[in-house]
Amino acid sequence: MSKPKGKAVWFTHVRLVNWRNFVKVEVNLQRRVFLVGPNASGKSNFLDVFRFLHDIVAIGGGFQEAVSRRGGVSSLRCLTARRYSDIVVRVCIGGGEEPAAWEYELHFNQDNQQRPIIKGEIVVKRGVNILIRPDEDDKKDPKRLTQTYLEQVYANREFRELSDFLASTRYLHIVPQLIREPDRSVGKTNDPFGGDFLEQIARTQERTRNTRLHRIQDALKVAVPQLHELELWRDVSGTPHLRGKYEHWRPQGA
Repeated sequence: MSKPKGKAVWFTHVRLVNWRNFVKVEVNLQRRVFLVGPNASGKSNFLDVFRFLHDIVAIGGGFQEAVSRRGGVSSLRCLTARRYSDIVVRVCIGGGEEPAAWEYELHFNQDNQQRPIIKGEIVVKRGVNILIRPDEDDKKDPKRLTQTYLEQVYANREFRELSDFLASTRYLHIVPQLIREPDRSVGKTNDPFGGDFLEQIARTQERTRNTRLHRIQDALKVAVPQLHELELWRDVSGTPHLRGKYEHWRPQGA
């Protein structure tokens, strides 16, 4: 979530075509959304579109890099895509009485050498088209279609607010194994899979951290009534751990 000019905005709508295991999906989004489904049903694939948009505008990223990280267009495209083989990502961003203050749409495929190529890029602000590609310059120089205008500082001036919003989005998919084995996360920062999750907790101001842990502890007690205490603890090497204390029949909790 981002709050430009004091107003909260969020992704209010998403439409995907031929994205991973989805032939087509279109859904409206509220400020808080719960995505529920069995394993291998596509939850992570759906959420990855937001990380994909972030990767396009992130420092060190870009359209080519974002596609490459995911194994190329062939890996991203739905296996059941038939007549229409372009991948389409469309999102609306807004909030309150203006759910579609910004609209961004990207169509892409690959060329004969399997390089990602943009087939269409559209930016709409409050119902007015700001960008429609391919444009005349693209037709004169097709190599321009290897990059989005969204990622180019000199080209996104009119919709910099949209680019900044996408850059501010965060994706977290905590993997318990990475938390339980801190050595596997050495050197990681802002790892979406939680490699530095405990270190981020440790860096939080102590008063704020303890308040949050207390709230988590109260919530966990609903499922685990014996949970007596939850704290952040560093071992002799300085590695942070979450430590829980349980009450049971012994005089001292374990």
